[in-house]
Amino acid sequence: MPKSKRLIIGLGNPGPEYERTRHNIGFQVADAVAEKARITFTRERGDVLLGWGRMRGYPFGVAKPQTFMNRSGRAVYTLVQRYGLETQEMLVVVDDINLPPGTIRIRPNGSAGGHNGLQDIIDSLSTADFPRLRFGIGSNFSRGRQADYVLSPFSEEEQPVVEEARLRARDAALTFVSDGVVTTMNRFNK
Repeated sequence: MPKSKRLIIGLGNPGPEYERTRHNIGFQVADAVAEKARITFTRERGDVLLGWGRMRGYPFGVAKPQTFMNRSGRAVYTLVQRYGLETQEMLVVVDDINLPPGTIRIRPNGSAGGHNGLQDIIDSLSTADFPRLRFGIGSNFSRGRQADYVLSPFSEEEQPVVEEARLRARDAALTFVSDGVVTTMNRFNK
């Protein structure tokens, strides 16, 4: 495989009030990737925090769009255009209410699955053909309370499972950088 540039994009909402929420698990995984690779974020044009590093000789970036979750598409489109990336060279990390807390699933492409952040990226790129890592946050909410649920922190009981999964998601993202999406799926989709 040629040593191509890759980009890990964690989705979340900017601001300290959202920092530890379920909806910001994409940011939390991006932070873990950056920490492991000793990457420092800087603010870039296009409302994004971005840092570059290397993993086993492979150059890659880690990005956190600073638009709200449901408007992530413009920032992602700008990154893809600015750095001349193919959509298969980026991995979008996002929360998923359809998976139990701490479950991760990597896919090479697919629908938004009801996730507005993914849908905005699909609309902005005019394609759903990009890898994504879905991080389970569970669905323990009453009818009509989804927004409150995703904007709440994980429970104390969920914390150990979520932290272990956050590190697995970090390792999956780094495997994507060096080995691609198929190897990552085979190793981490359990």
